[in-house]
Amino acid sequence: MWRTSGRTLGRFGRPVVLLFLWTLLSGFAAAQATVATYHNDKARTGNNLLETTLTTSNVNPAQFGKLFSQFVDGYIYAQPLYVPNGSITGLGTHNVVYVATMNDSVYAFDADSKSGNNAQPLWKVSFINPKSGITTVPAADVNCSDLFSPKIGIVGTPVVDTAGGTLYVIARTKETGQYYQRLHALDIKSGLEKFGGPVVIQASVSGSGSGSQHGTISFDPLIQNQRSALLFQNGMVYIAWGSHCDKGFYHGWLMAYDHTSLAQKGVWVTTPNGSEGAIWEGGSGPAGDIALNTYFAIGNGTFDANTGGGDFGQSMLKLAPPSGNTFAVLDYFTPYNGPNLNVGDFDIGSGGAMLLPDQTKGPHLHLLVQGDKVGNIYLIDRDNMGHYNALNNNQIVQCLAGAELGMWASPTWWNNRVYFGASGDTLKAFGLNTTTGLLTTTPTSQTTRVFAYPGTTTSVSANQDGNAIVWALDNSTYKTADGAVLYAFDATNLATELYTSSQRFTRDNPGGAVKFSVPTVVNGKVYVGTQTKLSVYGLLRTTATKN
Repeated sequence: MWRTSGRTLGRFGRPVVLLFLWTLLSGFAAAQATVATYHNDKARTGNNLLETTLTTSNVNPAQFGKLFSQFVDGYIYAQPLYVPNGSITGLGTHNVVYVATMNDSVYAFDADSKSGNNAQPLWKVSFINPKSGITTVPAADVNCSDLFSPKIGIVGTPVVDTAGGTLYVIARTKETGQYYQRLHALDIKSGLEKFGGPVVIQASVSGSGSGSQHGTISFDPLIQNQRSALLFQNGMVYIAWGSHCDKGFYHGWLMAYDHTSLAQKGVWVTTPNGSEGAIWEGGSGPAGDIALNTYFAIGNGTFDANTGGGDFGQSMLKLAPPSGNTFAVLDYFTPYNGPNLNVGDFDIGSGGAMLLPDQTKGPHLHLLVQGDKVGNIYLIDRDNMGHYNALNNNQIVQCLAGAELGMWASPTWWNNRVYFGASGDTLKAFGLNTTTGLLTTTPTSQTTRVFAYPGTTTSVSANQDGNAIVWALDNSTYKTADGAVLYAFDATNLATELYTSSQRFTRDNPGGAVKFSVPTVVNGKVYVGTQTKLSVYGLLRTTATKN
């Protein structure tokens, strides 16, 4: 690792975390002023219930807009992460936003301003050294036409262990013709490597599937795309992989590493005796429950689990914590037409799964929701996922066929509403009936605005049950340098559009769009990653730094 800035973070103050009653019941830390993981919590609900600054009254073009931008050295595919109240050596206390780029850099910025000393990163680290032949992976090397960053470095969203003060991130490099993926553990105060890291990702499993040699499948750091967000639970870092454009003899991989020794604790492959089966999730990551089980969607690939095999293409999985360097499959669901979804690439795993907060009544206390490319919404009981039924999907809680136009994004939750931002579709809210445990069969509200491919993964800010806002990015121009568009909608009625950055384009343009980018909303600010910079939005002040 090469440091490119001498400024370091000092000792962090203790994060202030408020746990509310429903959080205790559900086991999910959704209501918090820290965003340490993708979509705010390990359930991937995407909500922040402690937002007291931004309201449905003041989020409008007259009072709200872009405050400043911080330029970076590459595309920001990963969601910005946020840790409050950092005591910075020689600089006092800062709220800190962490940004990872496709140029293999991690930045720590002051989250509230770029004036004075804050014009520069609090610290920055780089994992490349071109003079020594260590670079990012050229996009041409993976032969994927839908990858529009010229460099492949950090794709998946990192995760922060706030108690241990460590940021975990996977960086990809090309070193004198060889390809590597490494797990880095960075001190969030300084950016320095911890625990003797980094460690090179290496793994193999028994199997006769595609790319196997002599009954063994080995991890290939070139073709395996680490797009999924990292998960931290049970003292381990969970990492998942898919592919680039379905090229090569790839499989879906899941691995777990000890958070202090960085020792590998578990390795599992989705299709050990078949092919494909990527874990993509549109930038989302594996979700975790209070029992430390792990849930994720698997894209196209071989399926034979219904006949006693070990291939789980086109399925939703529930895995136990790793034991004996592997994961046990506890349960699964595969749509009745799952095997046929491979034709035309209509997979179930194009977006991520979301775990609903645990219910206190009704027939199904533990639910998850998932959309697919065909347009179906699946509501699944996590205690009885249903396996495979060749005739229909009646074994699960609910299947809303054609409820959306195809999900390359992930759902969001607030106050018994589930929000879907499908491709080529309006943004829709479906209500959850807590007595029946079912979703409404038609949207309770929807926007008039349509979000083109790839759709949008939203975020929600609210002060518990009030002043709820759904935030969405239109990233449909990701193939060009045109700017993304930030939207804010009333969460109780999506037809009410509160704000759009295009209304004051000169002032509020965030920068070039990035596919699957998700806004981070916390403590009165909205953080948007783009092709060249991190743009920060909030309530306008005459002293705000403009860029």
